[in-house]
Amino acid sequence: MSEITTAHLTTDIVTLAPQTGGELHVLLIRRNWPPFAGYWALPGGYVDTGETFAQAAYRELAEETGVTAHRLVQVGVYDAPHRDPRGRVVSVAFLALLDTMATATAGDDARDAQWTPVAPLLARPNRLAFDHRTILTDALDQILRELNASARTFGSR
Repeated sequence: MSEITTAHLTTDIVTLAPQTGGELHVLLIRRNWPPFAGYWALPGGYVDTGETFAQAAYRELAEETGVTAHRLVQVGVYDAPHRDPRGRVVSVAFLALLDTMATATAGDDARDAQWTPVAPLLARPNRLAFDHRTILTDALDQILRELNASARTFGSR
């Protein structure tokens, strides 16, 4: 007989903004607690009773970084059985695009919060907690697909 496991529901938020001059940055937090204590990660956390995934994402982003997003777009569902060493955790990831890099202040269970350039982050070996590199890459791919679709639509006029 297979083991019955309760899945915990979480959310992760890819928050992107350009620096003056156009270089794209992602907002990261440094985890204060295990697992991955001291590692950089996307802001996020558990969905509270009575919350939707999107409500939890807005709340977690504000609690962990002090940054407010006005619009979130779903990136995907991340449900690999061993994505979190604490047990079965299913996350719905969201993307927030900001016009500017808002001041980030670490809060809640984050030790630090900072904007990090995307290109050098992806050029180095994985230094992000959990599967957050995959989530970031998926969000960037989604942006590129939407830009390409917009360009085709714009070019057909």
